[in-house]
Amino acid sequence: MALVHSYDPPERFVTGTVGEPGARTFFLQARAGARLTSVALEKQQVAALAERMDELLDEVMGSDTRAVVPAVAPVGTVDLNPLEQPIEEEFRVGTMTLSWDPDDERVVVEVFPVDETGFSAEAGEAAEPEELLVVRLPPAAARSFVQRAEQVISAGRPDCPFCGLPIDPAGHLCVRANGFRRRAT
Repeated sequence: MALVHSYDPPERFVTGTVGEPGARTFFLQARAGARLTSVALEKQQVAALAERMDELLDEVMGSDTRAVVPAVAPVGTVDLNPLEQPIEEEFRVGTMTLSWDPDDERVVVEVFPVDETGFSAEAGEAAEPEELLVVRLPPAAARSFVQRAEQVISAGRPDCPFCGLPIDPAGHLCVRANGFRRRAT
């Protein structure tokens, strides 16, 4: 039986990082009262979750729903505080699912750990995860999550305008410039 870290709704659900740009570790963190769950994931996973959550809310906004689904994060709702300490990684994220619960009118995020095997030997089908994070968010909280995630992602290293690769603080050899730095004209 899986250990389920369930938050319905959380008092706080955010993404954040630990470390310097270029060497950051990304986390999702959910809190309700004294319970705190932190899971590690990749920058691309944060970007995909935020993008898809924003698209899901846009789709729901155009449908029949009783709840008010804001087009943007309501003023004053975006959490800009750092991740809560101590950050104890429960697991590293493998896959995530995202859905809309029409009965409760909440965004449902399910986060599964990386599975080394992927299949159970007995049945030949996907094995049940040992742990799972489930977060159910009202629409305004989901929009706030999206806005913060976009800010956290953009706070990293700037992209090279020519090749799109990240520019390290020590410098960048651009592949589009054949390894040479462009001269100012």
